Amino acid sequence: MEKLDLESYKGGNKNEIKHEGYISKITNQVITVSLKGNVNCEGCKAQSACGVSESNDKEIEILNTNQSFKLSDPVNVVLEKSLGLKAVFWAYVFPFILMMLTLIITSNFLKEWIAGLVSLFMLIPYYFVLYKMKSSFQKAFQISILKFS
Repeated sequence: MEKLDLESYKGGNKNEIKHEGYISKITNQVITVSLKGNVNCEGCKAQSACGVSESNDKEIEILNTNQSFKLSDPVNVVLEKSLGLKAVFWAYVFPFILMMLTLIITSNFLKEWIAGLVSLFMLIPYYFVLYKMKSSFQKAFQISILKFS
C-alpha cells in the first residue's frame, strides 16, 4: 500500500488552513471569494461535521485590501488554525455552555419544560449580539488572500 504525502496537500505551514477558490465579486470594501470543492474531503471521516464539505458553493467575504485582484482570479484563502478554533468556540462551544448553565439554573426555579424553553430561547439574544458584533469579529478574524503564481 502506498503512503500518501499529506504535507504536500497542506501547503507546508502547519499553522494555516488553506482553501482554493476564485474571486467572484469585488467592491470597494469587500472581495467575495467562491471556494472550490475540496478533493481531500471525499475520503475524510469528519466530513459530516465539517462545514466546508457540505456544499461546493461556499463564498467568503474578505475585507478589501489595496491589492490588485481581478474577477475570476484563482486564489488561496488562508486562515490561521488558532483563529479557526476561536471561531468554533464562539459559534458552537460557548452557546452550548450558555444553554446548559441556563438550563441548570432555571430548573431550580421553574418547571423542567419551561426551563428547557428558557435555555433554548437564551440563544436568540446570544446570536443577535454576535450579529451586532460582526464588524469586530471581522477585524479579529483576518483572512488572507494569496494569488496563484
